[in-house]
Amino acid sequence: MITALGEIREGMRLPKCHRCGCMQGALDTLSGLPSEHAVPTAVRPELEAWHAQMEAIRYPCLGCEKCYPADALNALHEALPGLSVVEQSCVLGDQRPDWPPVPGEYFNLCRGDVCTVAVSTLASPDLAQVLADEAPPELCIVGKTETENIGLDKVIRNTVTNPAIRHLILAGREPMGHQSGKTLLALADRGVDESMRVIGSGAPRPFLRNVTREEVEAFRSQVTVVDMIGCEDASAVLTKIQEVGKVSPSASPSCGCMSCGTPPPALEVDLPPVIKAEEPSAVGMDPAGYFVILALLGKGALRVEHYDYQNRLLHVVEGKTARSLYWTILRLGWVSELLHAAYLGKELARAEQALETSSPFVQDGATK
Repeated sequence: MITALGEIREGMRLPKCHRCGCMQGALDTLSGLPSEHAVPTAVRPELEAWHAQMEAIRYPCLGCEKCYPADALNALHEALPGLSVVEQSCVLGDQRPDWPPVPGEYFNLCRGDVCTVAVSTLASPDLAQVLADEAPPELCIVGKTETENIGLDKVIRNTVTNPAIRHLILAGREPMGHQSGKTLLALADRGVDESMRVIGSGAPRPFLRNVTREEVEAFRSQVTVVDMIGCEDASAVLTKIQEVGKVSPSASPSCGCMSCGTPPPALEVDLPPVIKAEEPSAVGMDPAGYFVILALLGKGALRVEHYDYQNRLLHVVEGKTARSLYWTILRLGWVSELLHAAYLGKELARAEQALETSSPFVQDGATK
């Protein structure tokens, strides 16, 4: 019980939890516990205050990496086996756990057919966070789009697989040198040519290599793109989300026609299989030798010593960053095995972090 209350207490410090179905379910469970397991009398005023802080539920779940109410309910389950709780599904996309098909840095707020607006904040990730925290009911998904090729590929595939999305708002600052926002506008207006180049884009590499022409045309038919490029005012974007969301048609039997107001059917996209990562075996002996990595805190530098297997010192290199060190070592040919190079990069990154935080650094063994 103490652990569960602590999790709720931490969660209630976050405004986003005041509007979340996960938190409401956890509070209802605590309030409805049988008398023999009820919240201690001393804590009941706090529980009542938490209920008073709750607002109208705007989302069943935000899919937060750390979900305080879910952890609270897990603690209750462990303390009180067989307890009946008010279940709240804490998964990304409560009604579409299989969507979106292409992972990325975005917030999935999908609640089925009620959310009809997607927002790309281009090169303004902080704006995406604010919009996700507000989570208006019309908002389905929000995140950044920083490249005019792979970024657009992901936007297209995650849109055509969810026919509820009818509007795509482009907001935030344009990525320097990529023009992903202008390229999305050009795509909506003119499509792609025979080489899958976005017609009319002024970006350096507006070639779409991971989508089909059918997917591009389905995207263009499905959504209206709204140009708010350059706007980082969250209030203005929220107003636009509500405005276009109100005129978006609700889901109905699909004919794929924009003019009649019914959404096109969801497309099945062909994605490469995801290979499960393997646990590594021991790194083999590199004929070129081995390395000892030191974080010289007093000097503010990293030092790498290169030895042969008779423990003779062959080379020494010092630098401020992991990048400069592994680049120098690779250029000079002091490592000859890929696994050893990967190990070296990992350990140098750890050493750099220790240097930045003035923390002790202990090198991991290459056989781990």
